[in-house]
This record gives sequence, structure tokens and C-alpha cells, in this order.
Amino acid sequence: MAGFPAERQEDQALAMKESWEVVAKDIPRYSFLFFTTVLEIAPAAKQMFPFLRDSEVTPQNNPKLKAHAVKVFKMTCESAVRVWEKGEVVVKDMTLKYLGSLHRKNGVTDPHFQVLREALLRTLKEAIGDEKWSQELEAAWGEAYDQLAAAIRVEMK
Repeated sequence: MAGFPAERQEDQALAMKESWEVVAKDIPRYSFLFFTTVLEIAPAAKQMFPFLRDSEVTPQNNPKLKAHAVKVFKMTCESAVRVWEKGEVVVKDMTLKYLGSLHRKNGVTDPHFQVLREALLRTLKEAIGDEKWSQELEAAWGEAYDQLAAAIRVEMK
């Protein structure tokens, strides 16, 4: 990535890939944790999701939330890993233009991206464990997420 020495980029790419491999072993669990953390940080976010907005079903029992969580969490993490591997944002199975339009339509603003960032980092830290989680790994995931969010924001305009 721009501004980082090549050897640091390689180290970060490897650390990201290895940490994602740990998390990917239980995507349903961690994707659900990710979304429940979002709702814990920002309870009003429930209103942004049609399948939660008018639902009396608790999030733990909402199959639409579980399916959405897996899709979003997996796409976010895989895209973040690719930022370090390829040096640019690459979104699998979707276009940034589509994501931008979807986020714009749903009223997503900058603070929402910050909530997702915090939820992502908390989820990854729990999944990876304190013994393997480091400030460098947190910085790498945070930087990759920031680049993905910035690319989506560009397409929201």
C-alpha cells in the first residue's frame, strides 16, 4: 500500500491472511457477533435494516440478519485482506458502484462507517484472541477497512 515499505506490506498481508484464516473457520459465529456488536454500539442502527426494523424477533433468532451478517462480514474481511495483498480495494461478487448506491439509498453516513469499523475490530480481536492480537494487526485491519469505506464513500456521491 502506498506509503508503506514493501517489506512491511508483505508482513501485513501475511498477518492479515493468517488472521482471516482463523476467523473464517467460524464465519457464522463471528459474522453474527459483528452485527450484534454493531447493534450494541449503535442500537438505532436497527432501523436501517428492513428485516430488523419492524421485527419483533430478537436478532439472535432472525434468519435474515444471520444471512445478511455472513454476506457483509465475509465481503468486508476478504476485501480488507485483498487491500494488503493487491494494494487496492477489490470487492468480490459486487461492484463498488453498487455498494455506494446501496449505502446512499439506505442513508449511511460517515458515523455509520465508524460504528462498523469499531465492531469489526472488536470482533476480530475476540476471534483471534488476545495472545495473537497486536497493535500492528489492529492497525492493518483498520487501515484496510478505512480504504474499503473510502472507496464506498466515493461511489455514494
